[in-house]
Amino acid sequence: MMEDIALLVLRLVLGGVFVAHGAQKLFGSFGGPGIEGTTGFHEQLGIKPAKPMAILAGLAEFIGGILVIAGFLTPLAALALIGVMVVAVLSVHLKNGFFAANGGYEFNLVLVAVAATLVLVGSGAYGLDAALGIFWN
Repeated sequence: MMEDIALLVLRLVLGGVFVAHGAQKLFGSFGGPGIEGTTGFHEQLGIKPAKPMAILAGLAEFIGGILVIAGFLTPLAALALIGVMVVAVLSVHLKNGFFAANGGYEFNLVLVAVAATLVLVGSGAYGLDAALGIFWN
């Protein structure tokens, strides 16, 4: 029971963080760059094709976050979020060291660890996976 509540809290926070970041990338919400700014950033990083990859990153974060919040297809959604974070670490943050204050990968590492927890244990009892009888183990 308490574990399921803990997983719900974890899903709501993780999913909310990713929905917000995806909305920044896709729509320019919350002061974000929108798809054109995200595309420009991908071009600066040498990620090609920049616009489709920017859209894919934004969608992975936005839709993946919604799925995590809902507890639907949770391990798959969490894997998508991990994929985006691995690319972010390798292309942007790793060279800056560990600490987020220096642009490092500290925050990304925490997000990966939380998402990996959902991959390993699922959404818990308070998610659509459980309500629909979808079990991943």
